Amino acid sequence: MNGSTKSSMNRQAGPERPYDVVLFGATGFVGELTAEYLLAHAPRGCRWALAGRSREKLELLRDRLAALDPVRAAEPALVTADAGDRAAMRALAESTHVVASTVGPYIRYGAELVAACAEAGTDYTDLTGEPEFVDLMYVRHDARARETGARIVHACGFDSVPHDLLAYFTVQQLPEGVPLTVDGFVRASGMISGGTLASALTIAARQPQAKAAARERSRYEPRPARRRVRAPLGAPRFSKETGAWALPLPTLDPQVVRRSATALERYGPDFRYRHYASVKSLPMALAGPVGAAALLAAAQVSPVRSWLMHRYEPGRGPGPERRARARFQVRGVGEGGGRRVFTEVSGGDPGYGETAKMLAEASLCLALDDLPVTSGQVTTATAMGDALIGRLRAAGMPFRVRHVG
Repeated sequence: MNGSTKSSMNRQAGPERPYDVVLFGATGFVGELTAEYLLAHAPRGCRWALAGRSREKLELLRDRLAALDPVRAAEPALVTADAGDRAAMRALAESTHVVASTVGPYIRYGAELVAACAEAGTDYTDLTGEPEFVDLMYVRHDARARETGARIVHACGFDSVPHDLLAYFTVQQLPEGVPLTVDGFVRASGMISGGTLASALTIAARQPQAKAAARERSRYEPRPARRRVRAPLGAPRFSKETGAWALPLPTLDPQVVRRSATALERYGPDFRYRHYASVKSLPMALAGPVGAAALLAAAQVSPVRSWLMHRYEPGRGPGPERRARARFQVRGVGEGGGRRVFTEVSGGDPGYGETAKMLAEASLCLALDDLPVTSGQVTTATAMGDALIGRLRAAGMPFRVRHVG
């Protein structure tokens, strides 16, 4: 990953293309929420398009958008493209400055689009939480994306924007040039959609492949010179900082934070990040690992996995009332140079409403904002940092310092 420099890049100053942002997978559950967000928040003059496999479904989506805003619903063009069609993915990538993809599981449907964006010099965002996919895309396409100037930014939803940007924000509150530690504690409520369940089951079923992809990436990925960056799996404990039980989360999020710290020297000469779920009661803390083990076991049995996927089919998810009740909160505890700081980011429905917001704002940020010069597979903190924090704050997702010790 490239670190930031004093220079800046703005996609609108580059080669002329028909669109600034194309939303691929627009007719899926999160895709439709993202389309609604873009309808309400994309600035006038932003050229955007809705893309998917079915022209009929795209037209139905535009009709639904027209019920929300009949004037602006006419703005997005409709682009028909199939994730498995290499030529269609190439044409899609060449038509826009940024592609935002909601089409998962990404290990099954995402590779052709990433390859096309890397080749075309097109920025790419997605919602993946699949470590195997992220590692394989790095091995296959990081070098070419560096050559063409494409920024490949995975995990632009609840995986992993709040965690990556809060760690970045926390580091900025601490002294420079000294060893730093940050612990992140996440608490979230809400229901999952069929697409999210399919991705979770795919991750659980492909653990051997994921480990192999991680080993392959480690052979290519450079390590920081004269610096140490770690994201170890912490131990379960009661956290005095949050007043709750802290359970280590072996998700994609700490890997993303580690890669941001590797790319940016502001994280100091020796940086350590640990990632936890924050659970109020001991019974819930004990039940969490049991539930995770049950999901992992179920994913190994093909008939059970298929039954679960068909029971909760992609494209379906919780309704507006349930989403309105969902919340998330991520707290950070940072230490270094004799200073201790407590930070927080919070918001509404993490898996859907806020994820759509994060994906849309990250894509608009890449398309429209003056940003540090980066290329290749990069993180949200590395590619967008302060600009994306500013966008999310303006959109009602506050990053704040709670206490300084």
